[in-house]
Amino acid sequence: MKSNAVRSFSPNALLAMLLLGGSLIFMALPSHAQPVYRIVGPDGKVTFSDQPPPAASGGKVSAANAGAGGGASSAGLPFELRQIASKYPVTLYTSDKCGPCGSARAMLTSRGIPFSEKTVNTNEDIEALQRISGETSLPFATIGSQQLKGFSEAEWTQFLNAAGYPGTSTLPASYRNAAATPLVVVSKPAAAATPAASPAPRAQAAPAAPPPSVSNPAGIKF
Repeated sequence: MKSNAVRSFSPNALLAMLLLGGSLIFMALPSHAQPVYRIVGPDGKVTFSDQPPPAASGGKVSAANAGAGGGASSAGLPFELRQIASKYPVTLYTSDKCGPCGSARAMLTSRGIPFSEKTVNTNEDIEALQRISGETSLPFATIGSQQLKGFSEAEWTQFLNAAGYPGTSTLPASYRNAAATPLVVVSKPAAAATPAASPAPRAQAAPAAPPPSVSNPAGIKF
């Protein structure tokens, strides 16, 4: 009778299998997140859509996750790092009152990961984050289309490694990530041009005084 052998793996083999699995996850996912538009109609109704509204629809329109799949600027990056950042851009979502957000930012910065940062501070930001991640908890990050909810240095390291990011910084000393920007920037449509004011009626000139005559030498008019 055959017996089922129990196979054992060394820690290094398990780590290699884990990273390979993570790489396959990244290969199966699209590299760019679909933009989400937040639309406030003329009646004040708020809707979200992955399609921008027609230009003539009126109301307020904003890109709820503009730049979510764009990552940081690739200008000045080493070639290999630029290729990785283009394929798997990193976006970090933070808020002013989030302690772990600072730890996540410090981890990405110390490792030399180029990333863009979106702040979530207003009700509009929170609604957009709910639309993107399904939750409102922070920190939140995306690596390509892979979502990371909550900060765990071990988990984030695993996915950054699987995406191919170097383990230590290769950024030029002069490189700086762009400043954080709000997740939702609401812009009002341009107001309709007001009609030009009619020119003020021109004052009529007073009739000229009659020339003096022999009977009225001073030219006095009654």
